[in-house]
Amino acid sequence: MNSVDHSLWRKTCAEKVETNSLTGSVSVDLAVIGGGYTGCSAALTAAKAGAEVCLLEAEEIGHGGSGRNVGLVNAGLWLPPKKIRERLGEQVGNRLIQLLAAAPAEVFKLIERHQIDCDPLQNGTLHCAHSKVGEMDLKSRYAQLKESGAPVELISAEDTKSKTGSDQFQAALFDPRAGTIQPLAYCVGLARAASQAGAQIFEQSAVLSLDYLDNHWVLATSNGTVHAKAVIQATNAYHQNLNLTRPQYVPMYFFQYATAPLAENLRACILSGGEGCWDTELIMTSFRMDRDGRFIIGGMGDLSSFGRSFHRGWVRRKLSALFPSLADQPLVDEWHGRIAMTSDHLPKIIKLGPNVLAVHGFSGRGIGPGTVFGRMMAESLLKDDLARLPIAPVAQYNESWTRTRRTFFETGAALTHLFKARS
Repeated sequence: MNSVDHSLWRKTCAEKVETNSLTGSVSVDLAVIGGGYTGCSAALTAAKAGAEVCLLEAEEIGHGGSGRNVGLVNAGLWLPPKKIRERLGEQVGNRLIQLLAAAPAEVFKLIERHQIDCDPLQNGTLHCAHSKVGEMDLKSRYAQLKESGAPVELISAEDTKSKTGSDQFQAALFDPRAGTIQPLAYCVGLARAASQAGAQIFEQSAVLSLDYLDNHWVLATSNGTVHAKAVIQATNAYHQNLNLTRPQYVPMYFFQYATAPLAENLRACILSGGEGCWDTELIMTSFRMDRDGRFIIGGMGDLSSFGRSFHRGWVRRKLSALFPSLADQPLVDEWHGRIAMTSDHLPKIIKLGPNVLAVHGFSGRGIGPGTVFGRMMAESLLKDDLARLPIAPVAQYNESWTRTRRTFFETGAALTHLFKARS
């Protein structure tokens, strides 16, 4: 198994869903392309509403970012509320802020309702200030979030050390609404729940063409055909084929390394409350523990690129700086995932044609927003009411210089990790 292509989450996933590859022809009310959070949430919503629905995944459920991310169930987007309002307007911005503020509650309720075995822990998250500048950013975010009604807390360096076990942070923004999950298991659990509700789930069934014929959509795979009244394309950063509907975004990569399960004495003094964390650096760091006590640390970068050795070297140094007691812990697992980043850091819903919606661009915040967007897109199409969408759809969306910007970000991350965290 190539560790770059297969995450720790795949190795430890306790959830299963029975699937087949599509053969022959099926007719449905809704066809969903993509088996990540958005697609599985949409399929579950449609099936529970009594619709005939099928989901087509080119690889296996959670193959993309949904099976490779950190597993932080955050409230809201990466953007602070003020920026969201500036870019969407007060009314639309406030609606989106409130919808996504409730996203963690929706995720954890789905986990409870469908008994998804994904190690859910709603003990909050910590956005940690790496410097005085980072602390100022957190103070600004804190004020904006409090104004929006969020129950967040700005905690001191001493309290941050108490919660994390590290003395490397100036302060932290604690969000009690948020939490952590085993991210792939949550995705597979959604697919399993959708299947139990009546959805047909097909893996290894890449959609090769999408055509509108006689007032319905025809989706062709290598061995089958789907006739659908409506379609959701939820491929995000792992889109295949279908060049005419390819989402426009800047691809960014985020990698993670995991230790073996730590001894009890180490677990007791590092993230004892189980919070998931990330910092305020431009090339950010994330860290958390999983259920079995593995310490997981991540950063921006592509492990299949020239910078892999730089990234791994940085992880060793960063781990030692944050938690000296972990300096000699072996790094057992490594993997990375691709993020669909938009220039304004806002997700996009594209109306590709009659009763066809595509979504992409969660910019690293896929768990909560993907769950919410998937549900609301399915509800919108089944009820033929675009006003039910979380944001208004657009006819098209374009990004410029995507390859150049991808190279710029990857080079910046590699060089940062080559020189940073050196004593």
